[in-house]
Amino acid sequence: MKKLKSPGELAALQAEIRAGRDPKKPCITICAGTGCLAYGTQKIIECFRQEIDKQHLQDRVQLRTSGCHGFCERGPMVVIHPQKIFYQRIKAEDVPDIISKTVLAGEIIDRLSYVDPATKQKIVYEHDVPFYKRQTRYVLGMNGDIDPACIDDYLAIGGYSGLSKALSGMKPEAVIEEVKKANLRGRGGGGFPTGWKWESTRKAAGEPKYIICNADEGDPGAYMDRSLLEGNPHLVLEGMLIGAYAIGSSQGYIYVRNEYPLAVHNITLAIEKAREVGLLGENILGSGFSFDIKINRGGGAFVCGESSALFASIEGRSGEPRAKYVHATDQGLYNKPTNLNNVETWGNVPLIINRGADWYASIGTANSTGTKIFSLVGKINNTGLVEVPMGITLREIVYDIGGGIPNGRKFKAVQTGGPSGGCIPEQFLDMPVDFDELAKIGSMMGSGGMIVMDDRTCMVDVANYFLKFLEEESCGKCTPCREGVLQMRLILDRICEGQGKEEDINTLEWMGQAIIDGSLCALGGSAPNPVLTTIKYFRDEYEAHIKHKKCPAGVCKALITYSVDAEKCTGCHACARVCPTQAATGEKKKTHVVDLGKCIKCGACFEACKFDAIKIL
Repeated sequence: MKKLKSPGELAALQAEIRAGRDPKKPCITICAGTGCLAYGTQKIIECFRQEIDKQHLQDRVQLRTSGCHGFCERGPMVVIHPQKIFYQRIKAEDVPDIISKTVLAGEIIDRLSYVDPATKQKIVYEHDVPFYKRQTRYVLGMNGDIDPACIDDYLAIGGYSGLSKALSGMKPEAVIEEVKKANLRGRGGGGFPTGWKWESTRKAAGEPKYIICNADEGDPGAYMDRSLLEGNPHLVLEGMLIGAYAIGSSQGYIYVRNEYPLAVHNITLAIEKAREVGLLGENILGSGFSFDIKINRGGGAFVCGESSALFASIEGRSGEPRAKYVHATDQGLYNKPTNLNNVETWGNVPLIINRGADWYASIGTANSTGTKIFSLVGKINNTGLVEVPMGITLREIVYDIGGGIPNGRKFKAVQTGGPSGGCIPEQFLDMPVDFDELAKIGSMMGSGGMIVMDDRTCMVDVANYFLKFLEEESCGKCTPCREGVLQMRLILDRICEGQGKEEDINTLEWMGQAIIDGSLCALGGSAPNPVLTTIKYFRDEYEAHIKHKKCPAGVCKALITYSVDAEKCTGCHACARVCPTQAATGEKKKTHVVDLGKCIKCGACFEACKFDAIKIL
């Protein structure tokens, strides 16, 4: 492919690619994101290739491997275009039927169709699946339409048109004003207005100016940035190019976790292809604007998601934060003006330039515009990535998109914002989800992690789990975080072991506030959030652990004892079959017993019993 030298040549190439494609030609799109690959997608891809070769269908059927479609609960997934027939949990042995019956004959294979658990109806088309139907997929939705390794696919859907528009018809200041008017707020957690940050960097004294894509996604259960970088790397590159033009930068970095090998591979390939076609490098599209990108692989430290620690890591120093009175826009990487945004933020930029700030600002709420991608995990029927407009309620996300709580259990809480986020109880299910509303109740948007918990979740144990994670990930530079988080965790350990004291709750509260006030960076400044919100909204559970030496959810082993309710036990032997120590015993159709001397309190019997006969004392 020859290098493009003008916006006109880009437009001509886009038109040429589209003209060479038949929209009616069957296309089998296979999700090849990390989740589906873990399910065995690679074998399925090979089977499709072999079957297409076997039946000599190379000219009649297209095979495309795409990035993550979002519905990770149902992988491996196949979508057959142009009808968008949706098949889920595909196996290698299903491949011949998919080609012969569906692709060639138009027949729907019922066993592969999605069944809505609420209505029990089989759903044929992807856009009718409730998980997708109730989303607004402007950013993530493109993943299913392109092969991330093929720049032609991205160009065919209008890729790099936003860059072309900016370079050919907008001054840098006009680009910044458009982003400011759209009110795009950073999707990495802080929610700072992106346009204002760009403007500050542009006006700052000093050269060169750097821009950075923060892809150091470390929250447990969160993988939004990974999936976007894997599935649509050119969208992120285009956003960075537009930002670099607006700011006046010639050098950018993508700081990506080394634990994301597919994301590293795909973004590396995208950079190479963009350079090859003239969309990265010198004199891009004949505009006189030059920009290039380097990839920096992070070492896996959670704290390196913090801006100043990230800068230190790129510079080859230990990933430790610095005081925030020095702004990155003035002195960031190598003490030069630096603009840092996360993957999703950059992915929104081409939409704003292509469709306009007014269109973008019409989505979401007045102070939180656009859409947000959430990682919906935990005790939820439909796990995966969801993209929704800002201002949607938690109830809509959990029940309408997530399909509710498995096994008829009761919703208890949802944690938003990753390990430093707050735990939100049922009373707030109807609150709108945006930056400001979440902050009002002690939680935060964060990067978009959303962990759902049911009534068998112990909130004291949850707070302890996240505090342990943050304790291990603290860089140790400042005393409030290094020592304070440790001491809070030790108190929680005591409470979970039945050794808590009544004054412990008050101690946790004042220690938490002291850590927030005194910590150097946002890791320590937000680390107490899980503890403080669980005390605020689930204080009765802390009191039960301390005063009554009981764990209401039956999680903390030191505080629980299992027994059998003789009136409910049917003697089905389910508990005995799953007990690893033979503590649960009894004859079939007779009341069983639990030998407390052998019981290791693993909870297997409790989960296996269908008659609610296993009781927690």
